Amino acid sequence: MAGAAIELSGVEKRYGGHQALADVGLSIEAGTFTALVGGSGSGKTTLLKTINRLVTPDAGQVRVLGQDVMAAAPHALRRQIGYVFQEIGLFPHLTVAENIAITPKLLGWDARRIDGRIANLLGLVDLPLDVASRMPDALSGGQRQRVGVARALAAEPRLVLMDEPFGALDPLTRDALGTDYRALHDRLDLTTVMVTHDMGEAVLLADRIVVLRQGRVVADGTPATLLAETQDPDVRALLESPRRQAERLQAKLAGEGRP
Repeated sequence: MAGAAIELSGVEKRYGGHQALADVGLSIEAGTFTALVGGSGSGKTTLLKTINRLVTPDAGQVRVLGQDVMAAAPHALRRQIGYVFQEIGLFPHLTVAENIAITPKLLGWDARRIDGRIANLLGLVDLPLDVASRMPDALSGGQRQRVGVARALAAEPRLVLMDEPFGALDPLTRDALGTDYRALHDRLDLTTVMVTHDMGEAVLLADRIVVLRQGRVVADGTPATLLAETQDPDVRALLESPRRQAERLQAKLAGEGRP
């Protein structure tokens, strides 16, 4: 896969007097993993939602897989894009299998193809097959989020959007699921765009980090390049936060006489 999977040009969005996005231009290559980072209210989630038309820009153009998103019916566009978010949003009255099957059924897949896809996806997200018949409330938070990833991948999308997908999980589960998703991204040759507040997560998982502030892109590049080249003190502080946290933790443990 080559070329741009997502292109934003001159994208603007206001909510009343608040400028959520200001002249955003961005091109995301197919097959890459991009993290959108920045403080609360910086425009990360608004930008993400312009890609699948959950937010309609006031100005500018968004192209996904070569198509202007405004030229497509919203439901048809969204069926081509996997979407994973923090609240997971599994339907509580449906089994795991029924949750995963929602989009394939809408696309008219036959039952045999759907059953095969469910079995394949449960293996991909490291869940046992017997989970398929369970209800969401019988699963742990980490298991539910794995089902959320499986559901997002059910219709074989080339593009996956993630909005704080692991933020509600405990640290060990979050780390394991992030690592497993990155492996899936590589294995399936996906294009992933993830919003996160966790700079450590962004650095570990993403090929590219896009930093937003007050609705504008203020830095964009690989983690190493941004750290080496940025002259913006706020961006540098953001990028260095995982290292500072690790140094404080090491100092605290050393102060307590631990190795």
